[in-house]
Amino acid sequence: MHGGTVDCEEQRTEMQYKHIIPGRFVERPNRFIAKVETGGSVETVHVKNTGRCKELLTKGARVYLEKSDNPGRSTAYDLVAVEKGTRMINMDSQAPNKVVGEWLLTKELFPGLVSVRPETVYGNSRFDFYVETASEKIFIEVKGVTLEEEGVVRFPDAPSDRAVKHVEELIQARRRGYRVFVLFVIQMEDVRYFSPNYDTHREFAEALCKAAEAGVEILAYDCRVTPDSMWINRPVPVKLGEDFERLNRIPKPLLRWYDENRRNLPWRDEPTAYRVWVSEIMLQQTRVEAVKPYFERFIKELPDIKALAEAEEETLLKLWEGLGYYNRVRNLQKAAVQIQEEYGGRMPSKYEELLKLKGIGSYTAGAIASIAYGEAVPAVDGNVLRVLSRIRRDGRLADDAKVKAAVEKDVREIIPADRSGDFNQAMMEIGACVCIPNGEPLCGSCPLREICLAHQAGEEQLFPQKAVKKPRTVEERTVLIIRDENRAAIRKRTEKGLLAGMYEFPSMPGLCTAEEVTAYLARKGLKSLRVQALEDAKHIFSHREWHMKGYMVRVDELEPREAGREPEDWIYIEPRETEGKYPIPSAFGAYTKYLSIKLGISGDGKGGKKPANTL
Repeated sequence: MHGGTVDCEEQRTEMQYKHIIPGRFVERPNRFIAKVETGGSVETVHVKNTGRCKELLTKGARVYLEKSDNPGRSTAYDLVAVEKGTRMINMDSQAPNKVVGEWLLTKELFPGLVSVRPETVYGNSRFDFYVETASEKIFIEVKGVTLEEEGVVRFPDAPSDRAVKHVEELIQARRRGYRVFVLFVIQMEDVRYFSPNYDTHREFAEALCKAAEAGVEILAYDCRVTPDSMWINRPVPVKLGEDFERLNRIPKPLLRWYDENRRNLPWRDEPTAYRVWVSEIMLQQTRVEAVKPYFERFIKELPDIKALAEAEEETLLKLWEGLGYYNRVRNLQKAAVQIQEEYGGRMPSKYEELLKLKGIGSYTAGAIASIAYGEAVPAVDGNVLRVLSRIRRDGRLADDAKVKAAVEKDVREIIPADRSGDFNQAMMEIGACVCIPNGEPLCGSCPLREICLAHQAGEEQLFPQKAVKKPRTVEERTVLIIRDENRAAIRKRTEKGLLAGMYEFPSMPGLCTAEEVTAYLARKGLKSLRVQALEDAKHIFSHREWHMKGYMVRVDELEPREAGREPEDWIYIEPRETEGKYPIPSAFGAYTKYLSIKLGISGDGKGGKKPANTL
């Protein structure tokens, strides 16, 4: 090992340039020189970074030049920094080592620092720093990073066999007892995370992951950058592994696809927080096409949070009739009341605040915060879990809450800050329209098929994997449409349990015969004039099934009878009243037609939902 040792007590100095002037980039004839317009003329300048830098040195980009003190040089200036949008990026390849050398002397990284030796030979490599503390011997390899896209920084920007060699030598040093680091100096400020560049140099990315597994410590720090200075600022998250790189390749093609293929949906036309909220609650467990007319009617009747908070329950349930999952709309109203009382009638704009509202979980909070307010937070539903499980060939159980939480954390890292709402909607959209849950996914139309591991293996339908569900409980019941000349009998269910507070037709347990129905009604004081068998029906809830047998029963009259002879909870109504006053769940949809009742929106085929309901 050789090189001059620096006393750790030496005064720290900031890395600064002298005689900085601005200019406009014109062209780069080769790796070493560039043409820059400055002071009314075009100068040939030395480029202090031989890397690709194509995304930085674009025609017209504002650059910064340092005038050389050496009058004998062929080029009078060095190009040291460039503006990329609102970012100031230092692109001097020698600067990272300089700022690290200064930073090490502050003892921020190693409080017990004794000495620092730059440019130290070990084996067949020369590492940037050899450091000693009272108890440790340390090697540090420094890599400057200038490649940035949407806040994500990567290394390298061009293949580097030398960088691979350095990493492999660091592994050997670690095995011999040294503490070793790869320190990525991000030559800009305010980035999201660092990741190795698999696309440019897979060998280096794989070597870095191997090094981390072997105990090499991988650090990244961003820098405060001005035209004439740079210094270490704060740590940056490091994301290693091909899986994460695969995820990071999702946003760009996905958003292009979304821009060209997004569906026109009524809640997208005006994505206010209220409209997004209502639509997302409706869309839970319900098809988009079924939701459209319900959404439009609901917004027309209850156009804002105040109207929702003040609505009568029966009005609310009637607006929801046919959608099922009625607790959704009850919680919707409870949250509206909460917003009125605690937030002055205005929907909270932050994800964490939205989570405090009744009936709003991580998915709905993420959807509202990102779509309505532009907050870069994930909205992970079943569609998103399915898409990502196939892309990653992820064998974890998608219906495990811990898996969902982990996926949300991963998605948070790849959301484009400037298009968070579009990204979340695009993920849901591609899951609903292309990466479909039932049947063959439409991989030929998928913009992500090139990075999808399940597609490459021909195993799309093996993912996502879910826990085996317990069989649903089967309940048999006989539904009775009881009416006289003018009226029909209905009853209100209890305020707790399945279909709480909804109205239904009288029923009997089991699958009964016509004779049993006649005898049952006789015990209630009703004389059956005609008993007509109706079709059998089935309705599926999440954890149970109703198998139903139906009868239309004509009785002499529906009038109050002797005390104790008639059910107290029966209500006698004219059939048309159910359409405007008494909400009847879609579970009874097979039988409402016998009273000419239209559930939900209308009988035009636009309303209704899939048979599977959870309430």
